[in-house]
Amino acid sequence: MSSSARVDYIAPWWTYWLHNFPHVNLRLQSIENTFKPQDEDYQQSLMFLFCVAAAGLGLNLLALAVYLSCLCCCRRDEEAEETKKPNSCCVTWSAVAAGLLSCVAVGVGFYGNSETNDGVYQLTYSLYNANHTLAGVENLVMGTMGGMQSGLKEHLSRLDEIFATRGDFVQTLQFMQQMSDNVIKQLLGLPDWEQAKVDLAAIADQTAFVEYYRWLTYLLILILDLVICLAACLGLAKQSRWLLTTMMVFGVLTLILSWASLGADIATAVGTSDFCVSPDKFIMNQTKDMVSSEIVHYYLYCSQTLPNPFQQSLTVFQRSLTTMQIQVQGLLQFAVPLFPTAE
Repeated sequence: MSSSARVDYIAPWWTYWLHNFPHVNLRLQSIENTFKPQDEDYQQSLMFLFCVAAAGLGLNLLALAVYLSCLCCCRRDEEAEETKKPNSCCVTWSAVAAGLLSCVAVGVGFYGNSETNDGVYQLTYSLYNANHTLAGVENLVMGTMGGMQSGLKEHLSRLDEIFATRGDFVQTLQFMQQMSDNVIKQLLGLPDWEQAKVDLAAIADQTAFVEYYRWLTYLLILILDLVICLAACLGLAKQSRWLLTTMMVFGVLTLILSWASLGADIATAVGTSDFCVSPDKFIMNQTKDMVSSEIVHYYLYCSQTLPNPFQQSLTVFQRSLTTMQIQVQGLLQFAVPLFPTAE
């Protein structure tokens, strides 16, 4: 890949904003914001964000309870017509303001749900491509090794029997066998991707499965929010206490679901941002016991200024094949006229 065609990876600004969120464990101790999902303290820092959302839910329910209590306690006698209208007007405007805020929140939710779904789709697409590339490389290497170890060995053994009376031809075959062993040695020196024990296609399938149900769940919650807002407005218009009470109950349940989903979203977004800010460090740490760090670093940064870790192996591979080709051409020129069956 040419350096001029390469686009440097730059994380979006909002990932840095989320990455700089305070990372505090459940013991209220500040920890590093490096992406370490196996670390217990890091897991607790994400759980702490969920607990913050739970505290926000508690405050919201408390404020709602105080408002309803004040509304009930401050109700005037229904016979006083002058004081009835202002209270009714206050309740109506409060409901309208709450409905508008809910509609704005639902609109933002629809947008965020769609953007998240698009992002996960791009992630799964990239995982499928990476898995296809790695599988192609592995199949190519294994196919070449299989051909060299079985097919070429069989042909050389057959030619050795044919050229048994000519020592110079047999020596040429032995030299070709040495070149073949060099090629196999270089292929064995390449990374064994199976040692990683990670099936990217399976991860992509699981991610797509979870994302589909996440997207569907959030979509249903947002639609439920809209239905509750519309039903509440209808109840206010018709002054139906039964409808307003029912919508109040469903509204509280939806409020709980919304705060729970907000906490999960914030924790997920912060964890994802921690990864996106410096994904190379996490990938190199995960693969350090499986693949050489030079190889991982070379393909992560994809820069021509870095030395190719396969350059030496590829050079020996190419020279061995070129030498074998020259020997084959020599045998075709001098041995085939003497031994027609060798062709």
